[in-house]
Amino acid sequence: MLRVLTFAPLLALWLPPSAAAQDTRPDLAALIECRGDLGQLTALAPVLEDPLKALAQGWQPLPQANMFMSEYRLLSPIRVFGHDTQHVAFSGGGVVAVLDLPDPRPLAKQLALETAIDTPAKAMFGKEVRSQETLDPDSGKALIDSAVLNVSNVSSHPGKTLAGCSYSLDLAEDEAEEPDADVASPPAPAVQPR
Repeated sequence: MLRVLTFAPLLALWLPPSAAAQDTRPDLAALIECRGDLGQLTALAPVLEDPLKALAQGWQPLPQANMFMSEYRLLSPIRVFGHDTQHVAFSGGGVVAVLDLPDPRPLAKQLALETAIDTPAKAMFGKEVRSQETLDPDSGKALIDSAVLNVSNVSSHPGKTLAGCSYSLDLAEDEAEEPDADVASPPAPAVQPR
């Protein structure tokens, strides 16, 4: 009996997740294709910080090939931008699918993205697909909720294309430019007569 109890936690890691656990899984395809929002991405933080929680979601943590990304292999493939993948990566406010496409340019063209960089070694394409003003419920300040679709290659993943979405929630320009009432403005410089 003790032997069974000792191996039960390890066995649970390799068994398929229950139907109840599958119902609570995030829609990664929607997040990758910019059909999600920053709140949904932020809700994944506990999973990204705990390998056991990632395994419970059906995500196998992968060695970190790029210091800016946390990578996972999914037990079941997802379909994004017309391609199947089991490899996803998270970085800051973004999530990407790692696709078996050696050249990102055809996918960028298909998605009508704008060119940021296009050299033989590096290609980056993107487009803001959502930018809407919202109010912060706590402060009442205007915020801009945006989603940027991006496609690129990266030297840490040769022969692959990274395609996904970056989400952000920033102060609106007029809010960002307003001086803080608690901070005194510096005096205007004195004009010297000639």
